[in-house]
Amino acid sequence: MKSSPKIAEVIRRRIEEMPLGEPFTPTVLLECGTRVSVDQNLSRLVKAGVIERVTRGVFVRPEINRFVGKVMPEPLKVAETVAKTTGAIVQVHGAEAARRLELSTQVPMQPVFVTSGPSKRIRMGNLEIRLQHVCQRKLALAGRPAGLALSAMWYLGKAEVTPALIEKIRRKLGASEFEVLKSATSSMPAWMSDAIFRCEQTSAHV
Repeated sequence: MKSSPKIAEVIRRRIEEMPLGEPFTPTVLLECGTRVSVDQNLSRLVKAGVIERVTRGVFVRPEINRFVGKVMPEPLKVAETVAKTTGAIVQVHGAEAARRLELSTQVPMQPVFVTSGPSKRIRMGNLEIRLQHVCQRKLALAGRPAGLALSAMWYLGKAEVTPALIEKIRRKLGASEFEVLKSATSSMPAWMSDAIFRCEQTSAHV
């Protein structure tokens, strides 16, 4: 069944309104037509070079850089787009979170993210993105700096999460975001909340 020219025009116009470099799935276009007509039009637009297929079921209007050409979206954005189709949460893996907060110098070799959804592997050109299922409490505060700190602490573990490390995190986050982190102590294991408490006690006596 061929989609009508009107549906094709509506879909194309809708895609042209999307930000460059922002990945999307066919589900965001279902108000424009049936799933079959949406899929047909997306295939045509890929062939025409209007959009790129990032991975199965994920598309993008690529940004064009005058030096390197097409710039594909960041792995985190792709992971979030895939997870959104099932309502799952995604957070940066603890190893990368620790690196970003300068708590570790190790650079992860592969993009790995933790999620409330199922574990899966996403192929993006020559790159493989891994989604790793974890329990809900490890995803508290996902999407904000305090969530990054929480993810890093889970990864570093009991031996490394000392009051001194918490003090480093406090300086990185700033006062208001550190308060947000403290508000999630009910989601933390005892060793983690104890380290925060001991750091607070030390600061109070300085």
